[in-house]
Amino acid sequence: MPAVVVDTMSDLMRLHYANAASMHRSGSEAMRLAEKARSSVAERMGCSPGEVVFTSGGTESNNLAIKGTLDNIARASKHLVVSAVEHASVYECARQLESRGVELTILPVDGEGRVDPADVERAIKKETALVSVMHVNNETGTVQPIREIGAIVQKYPHVKFHVDGVQAIGKVPFDWRSSGVDLYAGSAHKFGGPKGAGFLLVKEGIELAPLLSGGNQEEGRRSGTLNVPAVVAMSQALRLTMENRDARRVRMYAMRRRLLELIADIPELRTNGISSGDANVERDAAPHVVNVSYPGMRPEVMIHMLEQNGILVSTQSACSSKSLKPSRVLLAMGLGADRASASIRISFGDEHTMEDVETLGDKLKTVVKQLKPLERIQG
Repeated sequence: MPAVVVDTMSDLMRLHYANAASMHRSGSEAMRLAEKARSSVAERMGCSPGEVVFTSGGTESNNLAIKGTLDNIARASKHLVVSAVEHASVYECARQLESRGVELTILPVDGEGRVDPADVERAIKKETALVSVMHVNNETGTVQPIREIGAIVQKYPHVKFHVDGVQAIGKVPFDWRSSGVDLYAGSAHKFGGPKGAGFLLVKEGIELAPLLSGGNQEEGRRSGTLNVPAVVAMSQALRLTMENRDARRVRMYAMRRRLLELIADIPELRTNGISSGDANVERDAAPHVVNVSYPGMRPEVMIHMLEQNGILVSTQSACSSKSLKPSRVLLAMGLGADRASASIRISFGDEHTMEDVETLGDKLKTVVKQLKPLERIQG
């Protein structure tokens, strides 16, 4: 988190501790700061302030979008459409609703993890309430054809379109007004803000059943005392992120291309998702995520060896990184259990340089050479 964002949050925790819902002067000042933050988020995301709902992060935002939409529908027969490669906060939410009687369709993806918009249209029927397809996959960095899917969903007024945008904000372009998206989730810690803060963009006119009952904060959509220091710090981090977005994309795509070149020189490693050879790589892949497998090797072994060299990577998403199960995302891409059980995720941040990429390439080569004799044992 940038030092200026840390300082802002620290100052607010000391100077503006009052409950923003209180009627006294300190409460009113806290609310003024929160509403200024809401307007700032709205400006950066291209929406109106009334379309911004503050939450505790991506998981709550996704759950509010999905459950809030389905629970707001009175009819007994309800249908939900999600992709096979969604983050757990969407996928497990959908499975939970299925256990409660909601009909669920899980869309397949191709070998690079993309949803075919034609499959979305084929899945929609009169009972469909919501389509949920993420913007950028958290494991592979694959960018979904959000605009094309949005255009399809807009043809069916009874269907809403939700997008998990947590991995996309500040990394890939997004236009709220022309996207056809009705609900868009963001999480502060993915763009340099504090953990435990996020937002859900809710298109004007859409009503959601709240997940939390209480004091009816956030216009009745999300009860709970507003975390003013966190939302103000989040708005500042978002502003900084958006100001540097174009330069970040150029720099990170160069780093991504170089890393894939270095990985290509290590025959034991297999890249999962969009390769640098894709002519439309900047349309189809985010610049900051690379997923690679070492078939026959348990990923935690590579993770710990890289950590000993000062390099931190993860397996699957950070939320699921302690699971020893094969990656559900890679299995859905048809890559097989050998690769799905042996993948690591490499992510770039603003703090990384091309020199770091070169170091990573060298360390990957060294680690693979050291692990080569263990392949049969590990496998």
